[in-house]
Amino acid sequence: MRNSSKVILLSGLSIAFILLFLFWDLGSSFDYVLPRRFTKVAAIVLTAGCIAFSTVIFQTITNNRILTPSLIGLDSLYMLIQTAIVFFFGGKELALMDSGVHFVISVGLMVVFAVLLFKLVFRIEGRNIYFLLLIGIIFGTFFSSISSFLQLLIDPNEFTLVQDSMFASFNNVNEDLLVLSFLLVLLVSLWAKKLLKYLNVMSLGKDQAVNLGVPFDRIAQQWLIIIAILVSVATALVGPITFLGLLVANLAHELFRTYKHSYLIGGAILLSIVTLVGGQLIVERLFEFSIPISVIINLAGGIYFLYLLLKENRSW
Repeated sequence: MRNSSKVILLSGLSIAFILLFLFWDLGSSFDYVLPRRFTKVAAIVLTAGCIAFSTVIFQTITNNRILTPSLIGLDSLYMLIQTAIVFFFGGKELALMDSGVHFVISVGLMVVFAVLLFKLVFRIEGRNIYFLLLIGIIFGTFFSSISSFLQLLIDPNEFTLVQDSMFASFNNVNEDLLVLSFLLVLLVSLWAKKLLKYLNVMSLGKDQAVNLGVPFDRIAQQWLIIIAILVSVATALVGPITFLGLLVANLAHELFRTYKHSYLIGGAILLSIVTLVGGQLIVERLFEFSIPISVIINLAGGIYFLYLLLKENRSW
């Protein structure tokens, strides 16, 4: 089957899942239920697009298919921000904080951290992308350790508010934040559009890309900032979903088997939409909201991650 046919098939499957989610068991109060389901679907599509797009690009820059943007430490920083707010100001402050202010603080701090990290690392002569990943892992571990320490000191009743932030959820998405997120993603997409032409060459590796005239470090820095913004927006909007990007990006590579990023990015986004909408259907219809969707995604993604590690180990 041609790759274009696979894209059409995935598009049809995505539309079918979305329509099933919107209209299944709608009942008589559709004027109340349908708008809320539409908000969920919009949040799912936005999150799916941000995570899938950023992961495919990140794996291209690093030339490694088992790495994801979460290694930079943004998920750990997000949890530290939520924990610190409850620890220093109390759970009531987090509950009563304006959602827009909370969103701006979370996204702003994550993007500022990422930009400072990128600038610091690339300013050091001779340092490459893997040095950046190493520093990101160290910071991520550091943020997680501080979060765990603060969570031990928090009142158990207030800890439940922090616990809610640990898992992604599409059940209480703020419509105003959703509109703001779409605007941010649209602006970033216009920036990313100018850089898409370099991706196919960058996938060959830094040395080959530089020999072919691509300013690898400069383009990589711009892509990393774009990735940081997209991941920060998705995480601040619904919460962290660690293994989704790894899962859909690698499935896209396996399905399309091409170097062309037009297919890889589009396929990964469509697979991400199918995965998230299908997962939300399972959460609502099968488990009746008893478990968060991120648990299902991380379980499947974790198993697939182990499969990739074992597969790479056999190839050695």
